[in-house]
Amino acid sequence: MLHLSQGLLNLLTLCPRKFQYTYLDQLNVPIAPEQQERINWGNRFHLLMQQRELGLKLDPEGLPEDRQIHHSVETFIQSVPELFSPSAFSSRQSEHGRSLHFQGYLFTVIYDLLILDRHEAQILDWKTYPRPQKPDWLLQNWQTRLYPFVLAETSEYKPDQISMTYWFVQPSPDGLKPQCFKFSYSEAQHQQTYQDLTTLLDRFTHSLQRYQETRQPFPQTQSLKPCEVCAFALRCQRGQLQPPQDEAPLVTLEEIPEVAL
Repeated sequence: MLHLSQGLLNLLTLCPRKFQYTYLDQLNVPIAPEQQERINWGNRFHLLMQQRELGLKLDPEGLPEDRQIHHSVETFIQSVPELFSPSAFSSRQSEHGRSLHFQGYLFTVIYDLLILDRHEAQILDWKTYPRPQKPDWLLQNWQTRLYPFVLAETSEYKPDQISMTYWFVQPSPDGLKPQCFKFSYSEAQHQQTYQDLTTLLDRFTHSLQRYQETRQPFPQTQSLKPCEVCAFALRCQRGQLQPPQDEAPLVTLEEIPEVAL
């Protein structure tokens, strides 16, 4: 059974051909040192947040970057203490994983923090890149759609009892508190996600079958804009490769796990 994640859904939505190059053809693209540093920073931050939730003592290590990450964790916790005040009426689960079999595929999600009580389920996610000016792209991101969907499908919570909140935890140069975007879920969104996911998987299944049987390539994105920052632009004959823009990507490498075929 093929394992899929929100990162892979984002990639399929953005450009099926890029999915093919990356995961079927295994055409690896070197990661820039700056991007690798950001990935390492994010991974370390998530680990410290998990250790804190487990009640482990957070001691900064000797390296300057470790002390800086530790300071970011402490600043975040102190900025929103209500978020980290345990309640006798709720349960808290850090790095909580869930799986869902859907349309012949296995979806796996990892919640940075899941807070459950009798009437509400809160999904919290730590983002280590700057807060975007508008939440529109996050609203359309498959993480925002898949995470509540899986929880509604695998628990007794109704869609309107579920919410998902992104916290942008990178320290602000002007000293502002960490900011967030909260998205409430609904039955209408749940049904729309069901339909959209079914449609996307049908197209993917068809493309995968043709690729495996006749080596027919996956379709390219119809929009040329993603090609401007894609490492495969020349291979696709989509013009000259342009340097990436300094903005939060639709899908980041740390959010895309390996896929087993």
